[in-house]
Amino acid sequence: MAIQASTEILEGSVLALLTKEDYYGYLITKQMQQSFPISESTMYPILRRLKKNGWLTTYDQSYEGRNRRYYKITDQGLNRLGEIRNDWSELKKVTDQILEENDGN
Repeated sequence: MAIQASTEILEGSVLALLTKEDYYGYLITKQMQQSFPISESTMYPILRRLKKNGWLTTYDQSYEGRNRRYYKITDQGLNRLGEIRNDWSELKKVTDQILEENDGN
């Protein structure tokens, strides 16, 4: 994918992923990397920002003698995801119109 995803699209994608189940940070990164060329150094600031805004909460769970930090979407996060989905729908519609109307045919 040559087009860079905006921060809002990445945030929305993380929130959408977390509607299915809670994930720990490394697994979120791996899931996101299946769709976006994103590094851990990019992913963790996004997770911190989502938590700071109240859209995610965290909890620690022991795994093989280590703690894993799990991320869970909040009700505020679900509301924010709805806003991002609406914004995306509008942006997609407008962009499709421009690209299809000016495709050179």
